[in-house]
Amino acid sequence: MKKVFISGIICSAIFFTACHSSESAQEPHAQKFDSFAIIGKITGQDSGTVYIQHRESAVEKTDSARLDHGYFTFKGKADSPEYCVLGIAENGEPQYRKGFFLQNGKISMLIKKDSLADALISGTPVQDEFNNYESAVKGKTGARSADLDKRYTAARIKKDKKSMDSLEKEYDVLDNEQKKIVTDYVKAHPASYISAFEIYRNFSYNPDADQLGGLYNGLDTSIQSAYFGKKINDILKKAKITAIGQPAPDFSSTDPEGKPLSLSSFKGRYVLVDFWASWCGPCRRENPAVVKAYRQFHSRGFDILGVSLDDSKADWLEAIKKDGLDWAQVSDLKGWKNDVASEYGIQGIPMNFLLDKEGKIVAKGLRGEELAKKLQELMH
Repeated sequence: MKKVFISGIICSAIFFTACHSSESAQEPHAQKFDSFAIIGKITGQDSGTVYIQHRESAVEKTDSARLDHGYFTFKGKADSPEYCVLGIAENGEPQYRKGFFLQNGKISMLIKKDSLADALISGTPVQDEFNNYESAVKGKTGARSADLDKRYTAARIKKDKKSMDSLEKEYDVLDNEQKKIVTDYVKAHPASYISAFEIYRNFSYNPDADQLGGLYNGLDTSIQSAYFGKKINDILKKAKITAIGQPAPDFSSTDPEGKPLSLSSFKGRYVLVDFWASWCGPCRRENPAVVKAYRQFHSRGFDILGVSLDDSKADWLEAIKKDGLDWAQVSDLKGWKNDVASEYGIQGIPMNFLLDKEGKIVAKGLRGEELAKKLQELMH
Protein backbone atom coordinates (compact mmCIF):
# COMPACT_ATOMS: atom_id res chain seq x y z
CA MET A 1 0.00 0.00 0.00
CA LYS A 2 1.47 3.35 -1.03
CA LYS A 3 1.23 5.90 1.74
CA VAL A 4 2.94 8.94 3.23
CA PHE A 5 4.23 8.68 6.79
CA ILE A 6 3.88 11.47 9.27
CA SER A 7 7.09 10.50 11.01
CA GLY A 8 9.23 10.93 7.91
CA ILE A 9 10.45 7.36 8.34
CA ILE A 10 9.42 5.66 5.11
CA CYS A 11 8.71 1.93 5.05
CA SER A 12 10.27 -0.18 2.33
CA ALA A 13 9.50 -3.80 1.51
CA ILE A 14 12.10 -5.84 3.38
CA PHE A 15 12.83 -9.43 4.30
CA PHE A 16 15.11 -10.59 7.14
CA THR A 17 17.22 -13.75 7.09
CA ALA A 18 20.23 -13.13 9.37
CA CYS A 19 20.14 -13.41 13.18
CA HIS A 20 21.90 -11.52 15.94
CA SER A 21 22.43 -12.68 19.48
CA SER A 22 20.55 -11.15 22.40
CA GLU A 23 23.91 -10.26 23.95
CA SER A 24 24.74 -8.19 20.89
CA ALA A 25 21.33 -6.56 21.06
CA GLN A 26 21.96 -5.40 24.63
CA GLU A 27 25.44 -4.04 23.89
CA PRO A 28 24.17 -0.51 23.02
CA HIS A 29 23.12 -0.06 26.65
CA ALA A 30 26.67 -0.69 27.92
CA GLN A 31 28.33 2.38 26.41
CA LYS A 32 32.12 2.24 26.17
CA PHE A 33 32.41 5.85 25.03
CA ASP A 34 31.16 9.05 26.68
CA SER A 35 31.02 11.02 23.42
CA PHE A 36 30.84 10.53 19.67
CA ALA A 37 33.14 11.55 16.86
CA ILE A 38 31.92 11.40 13.24
CA ILE A 39 34.51 11.47 10.48
CA GLY A 40 33.03 11.62 7.01
CA LYS A 41 34.14 11.90 3.41
CA ILE A 42 32.17 12.82 0.28
CA THR A 43 33.91 11.73 -2.90
CA GLY A 44 33.37 14.01 -5.87
CA GLN A 45 32.50 17.08 -3.78
CA ASP A 46 35.06 19.30 -2.09
CA SER A 47 32.93 22.06 -0.58
CA GLY A 48 29.44 22.52 0.80
CA THR A 49 27.55 21.73 4.00
CA VAL A 50 26.49 18.49 5.66
CA TYR A 51 23.53 18.44 8.05
CA ILE A 52 22.38 16.09 10.79
CA GLN A 53 18.74 16.38 11.78
CA HIS A 54 17.87 15.01 15.23
CA ARG A 55 14.43 13.44 14.79
CA GLU A 56 14.01 12.40 18.43
CA SER A 57 14.36 15.90 19.90
CA ALA A 58 11.25 17.49 21.42
CA VAL A 59 12.18 20.57 19.42
CA GLU A 60 13.69 19.58 16.09
CA LYS A 61 17.41 20.23 16.17
CA THR A 62 19.85 20.40 13.25
CA ASP A 63 23.66 20.38 13.34
CA SER A 64 25.84 21.33 10.40
CA ALA A 65 29.48 21.00 9.30
CA ARG A 66 31.35 22.51 6.39
CA LEU A 67 33.22 20.33 3.93
CA ASP A 68 36.99 20.73 3.78
CA HIS A 69 38.30 19.06 0.63
CA GLY A 70 35.40 16.64 0.91
CA TYR A 71 35.92 15.82 4.60
CA PHE A 72 33.64 16.73 7.50
CA THR A 73 33.47 16.06 11.22
CA PHE A 74 30.87 16.18 13.98
CA LYS A 75 31.54 15.80 17.71
CA GLY A 76 29.21 15.63 20.67
CA LYS A 77 27.49 13.42 23.21
CA ALA A 78 24.53 11.08 22.83
CA ASP A 79 22.98 9.97 26.12
CA SER A 80 21.36 7.05 24.29
CA PRO A 81 21.06 5.75 20.71
CA GLU A 82 19.24 8.36 18.63
CA TYR A 83 17.70 8.15 15.17
CA CYS A 84 18.97 11.00 12.97
CA VAL A 85 18.87 11.86 9.27
CA LEU A 86 21.83 12.97 7.20
CA GLY A 87 21.43 15.74 4.63
CA ILE A 88 23.43 17.68 2.04
CA ALA A 89 22.58 21.11 0.68
CA GLU A 90 21.13 21.04 -2.83
CA ASN A 91 20.18 24.34 -4.49
CA GLY A 92 20.64 26.04 -1.14
CA GLU A 93 18.30 23.74 0.81
CA PRO A 94 19.20 20.62 2.87
CA GLN A 95 17.94 17.39 1.31
CA TYR A 96 17.69 14.63 3.93
CA ARG A 97 18.02 11.17 2.43
CA LYS A 98 19.92 8.92 4.83
CA GLY A 99 18.76 7.77 8.25
CA PHE A 100 21.22 6.43 10.80
CA PHE A 101 21.60 5.83 14.53
CA LEU A 102 23.78 8.29 16.41
CA GLN A 103 25.55 6.74 19.40
CA ASN A 104 28.65 7.50 21.43
CA GLY A 105 31.70 6.05 19.72
CA LYS A 106 33.69 6.49 16.52
CA ILE A 107 31.45 6.77 13.46
CA SER A 108 32.60 6.55 9.85
CA MET A 109 30.60 8.00 6.94
CA LEU A 110 31.56 7.34 3.32
CA ILE A 111 29.42 9.12 0.75
CA LYS A 112 29.49 9.45 -3.01
CA LYS A 113 28.29 12.69 -4.53
CA ASP A 114 24.65 12.44 -5.65
CA SER A 115 24.29 9.10 -3.81
CA LEU A 116 23.54 10.18 -0.25
CA ALA A 117 20.89 7.49 0.21
CA ASP A 118 23.58 4.84 -0.33
CA ALA A 119 26.04 6.32 2.19
CA LEU A 120 28.04 3.79 4.22
CA ILE A 121 27.74 4.57 7.94
CA SER A 122 29.30 2.31 10.56
CA GLY A 123 31.28 2.04 13.77
CA THR A 124 28.78 1.79 16.63
CA PRO A 125 26.79 -1.24 17.89
CA VAL A 126 23.27 -0.05 17.05
CA GLN A 127 24.21 1.27 13.61
CA ASP A 128 26.17 -1.87 12.78
CA GLU A 129 23.22 -4.04 13.81
CA PHE A 130 20.97 -1.90 11.63
CA ASN A 131 23.37 -2.28 8.70
CA ASN A 132 23.34 -6.06 9.08
CA TYR A 133 19.57 -6.09 9.29
CA GLU A 134 19.01 -3.98 6.19
CA SER A 135 21.71 -5.73 4.17
CA ALA A 136 20.14 -9.12 4.85
CA VAL A 137 16.58 -8.11 4.04
CA LYS A 138 17.44 -6.11 0.94
CA GLY A 139 19.40 -9.06 -0.35
CA LYS A 140 16.17 -11.03 -0.40
CA THR A 141 13.61 -8.54 -1.71
CA GLY A 142 15.54 -5.50 -2.88
CA ALA A 143 15.08 -6.31 -6.57
CA ARG A 144 11.42 -7.22 -6.07
CA SER A 145 10.68 -3.99 -4.22
CA ALA A 146 12.53 -1.87 -6.78
CA ASP A 147 10.65 -3.58 -9.61
CA LEU A 148 7.32 -2.88 -7.90
CA ASP A 149 8.22 0.79 -7.49
CA LYS A 150 9.27 1.02 -11.14
CA ARG A 151 6.06 -0.57 -12.41
CA TYR A 152 3.88 1.52 -10.11
CA THR A 153 5.54 4.74 -11.25
CA ALA A 154 5.04 3.78 -14.90
CA ALA A 155 1.37 2.94 -14.30
CA ARG A 156 0.81 6.22 -12.46
CA ILE A 157 2.36 8.24 -15.30
CA LYS A 158 0.08 6.46 -17.78
CA LYS A 159 -2.88 6.89 -15.38
CA ASP A 160 -3.44 3.15 -15.68
CA LYS A 161 -5.74 2.67 -12.68
CA LYS A 162 -6.25 -1.05 -13.30
CA SER A 163 -2.52 -1.71 -13.12
CA MET A 164 -2.14 0.57 -10.11
CA ASP A 165 -4.86 -1.29 -8.24
CA SER A 166 -3.19 -4.60 -9.05
CA LEU A 167 0.18 -3.30 -7.88
CA GLU A 168 -1.39 -1.99 -4.66
CA LYS A 169 -2.31 -5.60 -3.88
CA GLU A 170 1.28 -6.68 -4.51
CA TYR A 171 2.44 -3.96 -2.13
CA ASP A 172 0.02 -5.29 0.48
CA VAL A 173 1.44 -8.80 0.11
CA LEU A 174 4.97 -7.45 0.49
CA ASP A 175 3.88 -5.36 3.47
CA ASN A 176 2.45 -8.43 5.21
CA GLU A 177 5.65 -10.37 4.56
CA GLN A 178 7.64 -7.52 6.04
CA LYS A 179 5.50 -7.45 9.17
CA LYS A 180 6.00 -11.19 9.63
CA ILE A 181 9.76 -10.77 9.38
CA VAL A 182 9.76 -7.88 11.86
CA THR A 183 7.63 -9.95 14.25
CA ASP A 184 10.12 -12.82 14.11
CA TYR A 185 13.05 -10.47 14.61
CA VAL A 186 11.44 -8.81 17.62
CA LYS A 187 10.75 -12.18 19.25
CA ALA A 188 14.38 -13.16 18.78
CA HIS A 189 15.76 -9.75 19.87
CA PRO A 190 13.48 -8.25 22.58
CA ALA A 191 16.31 -6.10 24.00
CA SER A 192 17.30 -4.58 20.66
CA TYR A 193 16.83 -0.89 19.89
CA ILE A 194 16.40 -1.91 16.25
CA SER A 195 13.42 -4.11 17.20
CA ALA A 196 11.52 -1.12 18.57
CA PHE A 197 12.49 0.99 15.57
CA GLU A 198 11.22 -1.64 13.12
CA ILE A 199 7.96 -2.06 15.04
CA TYR A 200 7.46 1.70 14.86
CA ARG A 201 8.09 2.09 11.16
CA ASN A 202 6.21 -1.05 10.11
CA PHE A 203 3.18 -1.13 12.41
CA SER A 204 2.34 2.56 12.97
CA TYR A 205 0.07 3.03 9.96
CA ASN A 206 -3.50 1.91 10.69
CA PRO A 207 -2.34 -0.22 13.64
CA ASP A 208 -4.19 -3.21 15.01
CA ALA A 209 -4.23 -2.74 18.79
CA ASP A 210 -3.97 -6.46 19.61
CA GLN A 211 -1.13 -7.05 17.14
CA LEU A 212 0.80 -3.95 18.19
CA GLY A 213 0.17 -4.66 21.87
CA GLY A 214 1.61 -8.15 21.55
CA LEU A 215 4.78 -6.81 19.97
CA TYR A 216 5.17 -4.03 22.52
CA ASN A 217 4.64 -6.37 25.48
CA GLY A 218 7.33 -8.66 24.08
CA LEU A 219 9.99 -5.95 24.26
CA ASP A 220 12.45 -5.73 27.14
CA THR A 221 11.46 -3.05 29.67
CA SER A 222 14.64 -1.13 28.88
CA ILE A 223 13.50 -0.82 25.27
CA GLN A 224 9.90 -0.01 26.22
CA SER A 225 11.21 2.99 28.17
CA ALA A 226 13.46 4.17 25.32
CA TYR A 227 12.37 6.64 22.63
CA PHE A 228 10.76 4.28 20.12
CA GLY A 229 9.28 2.17 22.89
CA LYS A 230 7.48 5.26 24.19
CA LYS A 231 6.34 6.14 20.66
CA ILE A 232 4.90 2.65 20.19
CA ASN A 233 3.09 2.82 23.52
CA ASP A 234 1.54 6.17 22.58
CA ILE A 235 0.36 4.78 19.24
CA LEU A 236 -1.01 1.71 21.02
CA LYS A 237 -3.09 3.83 23.41
CA LYS A 238 -4.63 5.77 20.52
CA ALA A 239 -5.16 2.59 18.49
CA LYS A 240 -7.32 1.25 21.31
CA ILE A 241 -9.37 4.47 21.38
CA THR A 242 -9.93 4.41 17.60
CA ALA A 243 -10.46 0.65 17.22
CA ILE A 244 -13.47 -0.67 15.29
CA GLY A 245 -16.49 -0.69 17.59
CA GLN A 246 -15.33 2.30 19.63
CA PRO A 247 -17.10 5.68 19.59
CA ALA A 248 -15.07 8.07 17.44
CA PRO A 249 -13.43 10.82 19.53
CA ASP A 250 -15.32 14.06 18.98
CA PHE A 251 -13.41 17.10 17.79
CA SER A 252 -13.90 20.60 16.49
CA SER A 253 -11.73 22.36 13.92
CA THR A 254 -11.91 25.27 11.48
CA ASP A 255 -13.55 25.16 8.06
CA PRO A 256 -12.31 27.18 5.04
CA GLU A 257 -14.46 30.16 6.12
CA GLY A 258 -12.84 30.18 9.54
CA LYS A 259 -15.88 28.79 11.34
CA PRO A 260 -15.69 25.91 13.86
CA LEU A 261 -17.14 22.59 12.76
CA SER A 262 -17.52 19.57 15.05
CA LEU A 263 -17.73 15.89 14.26
CA SER A 264 -20.72 15.49 16.61
CA SER A 265 -22.78 17.75 14.33
CA PHE A 266 -22.87 14.88 11.81
CA LYS A 267 -24.51 12.41 14.17
CA GLY A 268 -27.44 10.58 12.60
CA ARG A 269 -25.63 10.00 9.30
CA TYR A 270 -22.85 7.69 8.15
CA VAL A 271 -19.66 9.76 8.18
CA LEU A 272 -16.20 9.24 6.76
CA VAL A 273 -13.50 11.15 8.67
CA ASP A 274 -10.92 11.47 5.92
CA PHE A 275 -7.32 12.55 6.70
CA TRP A 276 -5.48 13.90 3.65
CA ALA A 277 -3.37 16.83 2.34
CA SER A 278 -2.97 18.71 -0.93
CA TRP A 279 0.73 17.77 -1.13
CA CYS A 280 0.10 14.05 -0.54
CA GLY A 281 0.27 12.21 -3.87
CA PRO A 282 -1.40 8.99 -2.65
CA CYS A 283 -4.20 11.09 -1.11
CA ARG A 284 -4.86 12.93 -4.35
CA ARG A 285 -4.88 9.67 -6.31
CA GLU A 286 -7.36 8.23 -3.81
CA ASN A 287 -9.74 11.21 -4.05
CA PRO A 288 -11.58 10.09 -7.23
CA ALA A 289 -12.77 6.91 -5.46
CA VAL A 290 -13.92 8.97 -2.47
CA VAL A 291 -15.75 11.43 -4.76
CA LYS A 292 -17.46 8.52 -6.52
CA ALA A 293 -18.65 7.01 -3.23
CA TYR A 294 -19.87 10.39 -1.99
CA ARG A 295 -21.95 11.02 -5.10
CA GLN A 296 -23.39 7.50 -4.96
CA PHE A 297 -24.36 7.45 -1.28
CA HIS A 298 -24.74 11.07 -0.12
CA SER A 299 -28.48 11.14 -0.85
CA ARG A 300 -28.86 7.97 1.22
CA GLY A 301 -27.39 9.47 4.38
CA PHE A 302 -23.64 9.51 3.84
CA ASP A 303 -21.35 12.47 4.58
CA ILE A 304 -17.63 13.12 4.65
CA LEU A 305 -15.61 15.35 6.94
CA GLY A 306 -12.18 15.97 5.45
CA VAL A 307 -9.31 16.77 7.82
CA SER A 308 -6.41 18.34 5.96
CA LEU A 309 -2.80 18.20 7.13
CA ASP A 310 -1.96 21.24 5.02
CA ASP A 311 -0.11 24.31 6.26
CA SER A 312 -1.01 26.48 3.26
CA LYS A 313 -4.62 27.58 3.01
CA ALA A 314 -4.25 28.49 -0.67
CA ASP A 315 -2.93 25.01 -1.57
CA TRP A 316 -5.66 23.38 0.53
CA LEU A 317 -8.47 25.31 -1.14
CA GLU A 318 -7.02 24.80 -4.62
CA ALA A 319 -6.88 21.01 -4.10
CA ILE A 320 -10.48 20.95 -2.81
CA LYS A 321 -11.63 22.73 -5.96
CA LYS A 322 -9.47 20.79 -8.40
CA ASP A 323 -10.40 17.37 -6.99
CA GLY A 324 -14.10 18.21 -6.64
CA LEU A 325 -14.30 17.55 -2.91
CA ASP A 326 -17.84 18.78 -2.40
CA TRP A 327 -18.09 18.01 1.30
CA ALA A 328 -17.18 19.59 4.62
CA GLN A 329 -13.49 20.28 5.23
CA VAL A 330 -11.52 21.41 8.26
CA SER A 331 -7.88 22.18 9.00
CA ASP A 332 -5.87 24.03 11.63
CA LEU A 333 -3.16 24.52 8.98
CA LYS A 334 -0.48 23.04 11.24
CA GLY A 335 0.70 20.47 8.71
CA TRP A 336 1.99 17.29 10.34
CA LYS A 337 1.19 18.75 13.77
CA ASN A 338 -2.55 18.82 13.07
CA ASP A 339 -4.39 18.53 16.41
CA VAL A 340 -7.08 16.14 15.17
CA ALA A 341 -4.50 13.89 13.50
CA SER A 342 -2.61 13.73 16.79
CA GLU A 343 -5.79 12.87 18.70
CA TYR A 344 -6.54 10.03 16.30
CA GLY A 345 -2.95 8.77 16.30
CA ILE A 346 -2.49 9.35 12.58
CA GLN A 347 0.98 8.24 11.47
CA GLY A 348 0.40 8.22 7.72
CA ILE A 349 -2.00 9.50 5.10
CA PRO A 350 -4.34 8.85 3.40
CA MET A 351 -6.20 7.44 6.39
CA ASN A 352 -9.90 7.37 7.20
CA PHE A 353 -12.50 6.20 9.71
CA LEU A 354 -16.06 5.27 8.75
CA LEU A 355 -18.66 5.96 11.45
CA ASP A 356 -22.20 4.66 11.77
CA LYS A 357 -25.19 6.85 12.60
CA GLU A 358 -24.38 6.65 16.30
CA GLY A 359 -20.82 7.79 15.80
CA LYS A 360 -19.16 4.40 16.30
CA ILE A 361 -16.23 3.34 14.13
CA VAL A 362 -17.33 0.53 11.81
CA ALA A 363 -14.33 0.48 9.44
CA LYS A 364 -11.03 2.26 8.88
CA GLY A 365 -8.26 2.53 6.32
CA LEU A 366 -10.67 1.97 3.42
CA ARG A 367 -9.02 2.34 0.01
CA GLY A 368 -10.30 2.37 -3.57
CA GLU A 369 -13.58 0.54 -4.01
CA GLU A 370 -13.56 -0.67 -0.40
CA LEU A 371 -15.44 2.44 0.77
CA ALA A 372 -18.33 2.00 -1.68
CA LYS A 373 -18.53 -1.72 -0.91
CA LYS A 374 -18.70 -1.08 2.83
CA LEU A 375 -21.36 1.60 2.42
CA GLN A 376 -23.44 -0.73 0.23
CA GLU A 377 -23.17 -3.39 2.92
CA LEU A 378 -24.30 -0.95 5.62
CA MET A 379 -27.12 0.57 3.60
CA HIS A 380 -28.54 -2.54 1.94
